[in-house]
Amino acid sequence: MDTQALYQSIARRTGGDIYIGVVGPVRTGKSTFIKRFMETLVIPNISSEFAKERATDELPQSAAGRTIMTTEPKFIPEDAVKIAVAENTSLNVRMIDCVGFIVPSSLGYIEDEQPRMVMTPWFEKEIPFNMAAEIGTQKVITEHSTIGLVVTTDGSISDIPREEYEEAEQRVISELRKINKPFVILLNCTNPASQQALLLRQGLQERYQVPVVAVNCLELEERDIREILADVLFQFPVREVALELPGWICALSPDHWLKSALYDAIRDCGRDIGCIGQLKDKIISLQECEYVDRMDLDSIDLGSGSAKARLTAKNNLFYQILGEETGLDIPDESALLPCMVELAAMKKEYDKVKCALDEVAATGYGIVMPSLEELSLEEPEIIKQGGRYGVRLKASAPSIHMMAANITTEVNPIVGSPNTLYTQQIRNSPLLFCFFCMYALKSNDSKIFCKTVAKI
Repeated sequence: MDTQALYQSIARRTGGDIYIGVVGPVRTGKSTFIKRFMETLVIPNISSEFAKERATDELPQSAAGRTIMTTEPKFIPEDAVKIAVAENTSLNVRMIDCVGFIVPSSLGYIEDEQPRMVMTPWFEKEIPFNMAAEIGTQKVITEHSTIGLVVTTDGSISDIPREEYEEAEQRVISELRKINKPFVILLNCTNPASQQALLLRQGLQERYQVPVVAVNCLELEERDIREILADVLFQFPVREVALELPGWICALSPDHWLKSALYDAIRDCGRDIGCIGQLKDKIISLQECEYVDRMDLDSIDLGSGSAKARLTAKNNLFYQILGEETGLDIPDESALLPCMVELAAMKKEYDKVKCALDEVAATGYGIVMPSLEELSLEEPEIIKQGGRYGVRLKASAPSIHMMAANITTEVNPIVGSPNTLYTQQIRNSPLLFCFFCMYALKSNDSKIFCKTVAKI
C-alpha cells in the first residue's frame, strides 16, 4: 500500500484522530518507541515551529537497564497536534505512554523491601506503585486510545529474561481483546533479523493470532512505522462484505435447496470474520463448499471497512438446476442453444393464443385475432353506384374461436353376471367395490371391450 492511501485510510477509520496507546510490560522499550515515532513521523510534519518545540520538549525519557523510567500515564504531546502526512490528508496525532504491567526483575516499584507507595488522580490516598501502573495501563487501553500497540521484547534489550514478560504481555492482550481494540504486537529486539527473533515472532503470531512486527525501537525508521500502521489498519473490524452471486442463483426461489445451502455456508463463514486481516482467508475458505468453484476477493476499502467478493459456482450446477426446474434434458451448452431456439418458436406460437386462452378462462369464450402477416388483401375494385364512384377493398384472415365446455362421459359396460364383474367378497363390501371401480378408471391397463377406460 502506498503512503498516501495508507494515511487516508487511517484518517477515515479513526475519524481523523489517531490516538495510539503504547502498552505492554515494563522495560520493553515503550518510551523509546514513542520517542522514535514522534521524531520520525510526527514532529517533522508539524507546521508550527512553536508546536514543534513544545512536542520535542514533551518527549519521554528512556534508558537501558532494569529501572522503571515511566512513572505515570503521559500524553505525548499533551494536546493532539494536526500533521499533514500526505496530499489532502491530515491527522490529529497523540501518543499515550504508560508504565505497563510489572515484571518481577524490574526495579523501581519496591523501596526498602516494601511496595513503593504513590499518589494518583484516581484515589485520595497512596496506593502501591504496581497497582497504579496497572490502573493507568488499563485506562490507556480502554479510555484514551483509538488503536493499541503492545510492545514486548525477546529479552535482548535488557538483562531481564524473556520468560518474565510472558504473563504481563498476555494480560495486556487479554484487556485489548475484551474491548475489541485494534492492535498489533511489536517485538523489540536488538537484532530483529536474527533466527531467534524470527522464531519468537512466529510463535507469538500463532499464539495470539495478531500481526507481530520485529523491530529495534532505537533504530526505527519511517518505513517500519508505515508497516506497523498498515498492520494496525488490518485489525479494524469488517463493517460490510458485498458478495456477488451468479445471476441465475439469485433468480432461484428463496427456499430452493441450492440457494439455502449457499446461504448457510456464507453465514457460517461470516460468523468467524472479525477484522480486515481475516477477510481473505475466510472468503477463500468458502471454496470448501461442494457447490463453489472459486471465491475471489475483488476489493477492500480499508477506510470504510467494506469489501467486495465474488462467488463462482461449479460448472455443471447451472445445467443440473436448469434440468430440475424445467424438466428438460440439457446436459451442457451444446444442448442449450437448440433447446432455446425450439422453446422460442413454441413461445411465439403460444403468444398468439395466450390472450384468447385468458378470455376463455375468464368468460368462457375467446378469439385468436389474426396478425398482419396473416392478412390477405385482394386487388381493389372501382365500383359505381348511381352517379358516384368508390373503391371496394376486400381482405380475409384466419381466426380461431375458442369456447369453454364441460364434457361429461358415462360408461356402462355390460359384461355378464355379477360374478364376472367382481368377486362375491367385493360385492358384499360396498367400500371395496368403490375402490375397485376407482382403480379400474385410473389404471392404464384396465380394458373394457379391448379398449382402455381412458380411450373410451
